[in-house]
This record gives sequence, structure tokens and C-alpha cells, in this order.
Amino acid sequence: MVNGQAGDSHDSFAMPSYAEVFRASGYPALFLAAAGSTWGDYLARLTVAAFVFEQTGSPFAAAATFAVSLLPTFFGRSLLAPIADRIPYKHVLIASHLTRAALVGGLILAVGARGSDVASPPTDAPPVALWVLFTLLFLVELAGGPASASSQILMTDLFSDRRLYARALALSTMSDHINQAIGLGLGGVVVAWVGTSGALWFDLATFLVSAVVIAVVVRVQAIRGTPSAGVIGFFRDIGEGAGYLFRHPVLVYLLALSLCSVWAMAAPEAVAIAYAAAKDPSGSTRLGGLLMAAPILGAVAGLVIVGRWQPERQNPRIIVMALLMPLPLVVTMSAPPVLITWLLWFGCGALQAFMLPLQSTFSLVIPIQMRGRVFGLAGALSVAATGVAFLVAGWLAELTSPAWAVAVCALGSLLAIVVVAARWPRAALRAAVDTAYNS
Repeated sequence: MVNGQAGDSHDSFAMPSYAEVFRASGYPALFLAAAGSTWGDYLARLTVAAFVFEQTGSPFAAAATFAVSLLPTFFGRSLLAPIADRIPYKHVLIASHLTRAALVGGLILAVGARGSDVASPPTDAPPVALWVLFTLLFLVELAGGPASASSQILMTDLFSDRRLYARALALSTMSDHINQAIGLGLGGVVVAWVGTSGALWFDLATFLVSAVVIAVVVRVQAIRGTPSAGVIGFFRDIGEGAGYLFRHPVLVYLLALSLCSVWAMAAPEAVAIAYAAAKDPSGSTRLGGLLMAAPILGAVAGLVIVGRWQPERQNPRIIVMALLMPLPLVVTMSAPPVLITWLLWFGCGALQAFMLPLQSTFSLVIPIQMRGRVFGLAGALSVAATGVAFLVAGWLAELTSPAWAVAVCALGSLLAIVVVAARWPRAALRAAVDTAYNS
């Protein structure tokens, strides 16, 4: 438990303010630590990609670093997240951040051995050097799996007022979107300024600071439940978490809706640069970056609005917003000008704010003793679906055009969401919301 508890009172007509969220003891420090950790994640990916490109001159090798960073997230969340149900989450968070700092130290040694002058021309690097970098980056991302589940558990414990928790989740989600952009933008600046080796030192510092903040701010909270003993018991716990998730009438539909929606969410980012290049080859990178930012900025705007609604208003609108979300992308089929496309993708991003009540209710419905394993499994499935969506969107863009790729992925999402909507558990969801937020 964090030092202190958020207030239990809430206004029956308005959601708590963001000021109330920041008044929760310990939250400001954790908020900043999470921001630093996110910057570190994206800085590591960008820095290693830049170094690989410097040494090889291969765009494919550079792109492979991002694929390598995505794959371990799946395994880290699905296979390692149950650690959060077996070890106090404070210890898991500290160990995860320190482990990642040590692995980044390994990256610094590897990069230093090869040279880190960004101005140097590309040189041929032995294949083993790339495999060392990829392996270390893989392990950095893998170690983040237990931390992700532990952070979610920490948030549910921090706010005893569940409406304040929903408000805090909205704030943290907006911050995550913004920090992703900052991490990528900061990475480019830092790499250009101090080189890849220097940038990795900055990355290492973000993980160390996060570990120190957790050590100082968070109290040790005993684990709930009785995890199964031994390695076999560890995998038995994973199976029990999966069984509970897929048998629960609300959780399974919330997860299904999330997985169906990810195709429309991922497609614009996957083909943004190719779409921009088709419109203006000379400005593909600049316009592509603007297009990639459109859904992110739209999501922030949507979260500002949805975050003001009470859970009783948020949750019934989940399925409506999900059905509307892919529609702006379908218009992309006509390959409109970049400005019109930007507005369409911004609108799609704003409608993605239905994920806020979906994630909040999903978190609170899970029994506290199973949150680590269920969070991890759901997160892993989401990451896997996103990765497949990226590949499919890219393949469709080469087969047809970037505009058609976005539209086809959006139509696929829409059809899948319609199927989920036909069996949407409205009554069970209302009961779950009432129990989660009013009991």
C-alpha cells in the first residue's frame, strides 16, 4: 500500500478532479516515475535502432529492432506476469527496473565496443554484434512484463475510491500516450546530441530513478491468495487465470471487444509513412509523423471527455463508441488529402476513448488474488493482436495501397465488433459496474 489512501468521498454528479488524483499520497511521485520509465522504453528502442542503422546502413535491420522489442512483451506479460501474484508488487517493480537498468548497462558496453559516433559512416558489423544487441533489447523488454502487471495492481490498491481510480486511470492513460511521443521525440534529440552510447546512459538513469521512487514511496503489501508451489504450480496458476478470464461473462466480452478493435487502431500507425509518401514523396517522413500523431492526439482529446463521465455513463457507451470508431477510417478508402486524412484519424482516435472504461472495469472485476496473471494474459493477447495487425496492414498496403489497407482493416474490425455487439452482456456489465464502483 502507498503511504496513505485517496479519499473515499465522491460527488454523485461529477467525477473527481485531476487535482484530487494528485492529492493521493504518493501518486505524484509514481506518476513521474512511470513517465520516466516510458521514456526509457522508447528511448532504448530508438537508440538501438539508430545504432544498428549506423553500423549496417540497413533499414530492415533497424526495423527489426522494433519487432524484437514487441515480441518479448508478449512473453513477458503472459509467462512472467503471474510473478505479481506470488511476490509483493513493490519488490517486483524494484527488481524489474533494476534488471532493466543492468541490461541497458550491457547495451552500453556492446555499443561502446563498436563505437557510438552518430556521424560515422555505416560499417559492416559482424552478425554476432547484432545478435548481442537484439538479445539484450529482447531481455530489456521481457523484464518489463511483471512490472506492467504490478503497476496495474498498484493503481487499484492506491485508490480506495473506485471513481477516483477511474479518474486516475484516465490521467495515466493520457500520460502514457503523451510520453510515448515524448520518448520517441526525446530519443531522436538525445541520440543526435550525445550519440547512441550517451543516450543509453540516459535510458539507464530513467530505470534507476523509477526503482528509487518505488523503494521510497511504496509500502510492501502482502500478496493475496495462496499461489501454487513450484514451477508446475506457476504454470497451473497461469491456466487458472486463463480459465477464470474466459469463463467470466463480462471479462471475456471486454477482452474480445479490445482484440477486435485493435485492427482499426493499429492500421493507421502501420501505414502512415507509406500513405504520406504516396501523397508527397518529398515529405513522407514529416507528414507520416503527423499522421501517426493524429490518433494519439485524438485519444487524448477523447479521454479528456470520457474521463469526466461517471462509470454508470461510461460503460453503457463502450459498445456504441466501439461501433463508431472504425467508421472514419473506412473513408480513407478514397485516399483523401493528408489534412482530411489527419482529421479522420484524429476522430478515430477520439472514439478509442471507450478503452478507458473498458480497462477500468476489467481491472476492478478481477479478484485481487488473480489480477497479476489475468492482467498479464489479457495484455499479452492484446500485444499479439497488435503485432499481427501491423503485419497484415503492411502486407495489404503493398498488395493494394496504404489507403485501402487502412480501410480494409477498419472494415474487418467493424464486422468483428458487430458480432461482439450482438451478444454484448449489457445486464451483466451493469451488475459488474455497480459492484465494482458502489460496493
